[in-house]
Amino acid sequence: MDKYEIIKKIGEGSFGKIFLAKVKVDNEQCVIKEIDLTKMPVKEKEASQKEVILLAKMKHANIVTFYASLQEKSKLYIVMEYCDGGDLMTRINMQHGVLFEEDQILSWFVQISLGLKHIHDKKILHRDIKAQVVKLILRGRIFCLVKYA
Repeated sequence: MDKYEIIKKIGEGSFGKIFLAKVKVDNEQCVIKEIDLTKMPVKEKEASQKEVILLAKMKHANIVTFYASLQEKSKLYIVMEYCDGGDLMTRINMQHGVLFEEDQILSWFVQISLGLKHIHDKKILHRDIKAQVVKLILRGRIFCLVKYA
């Protein structure tokens, strides 16, 4: 973890935290998912390890880029690309009932479909497709964050 500087906590779940960080060498922003393995049942620990292995295999423009993983003491760290546009659910809520342009919806649909096709081509099933796991990049790309079966 010496390679990274934590900027701020941007999320928290039942087994871990998500931090916005930057790589000390080049100041590139990234996300570090910190998973506390001590509080986790064995099945969840195995699922976390599997997530790391599967994320490392994913190389596609519409899937968040995996940078690294490491385990220190009782914590697993997964380092991934930072999606600066937040998640799709937040973006939808920001519309306050105003409809998106059809072209925008079609673009997002195609990008999500391409990301899922890549996952399915590798014989992997995404178990949790919902707007909260679809991450946006302000430069126009969209990512499907992965939770696998």
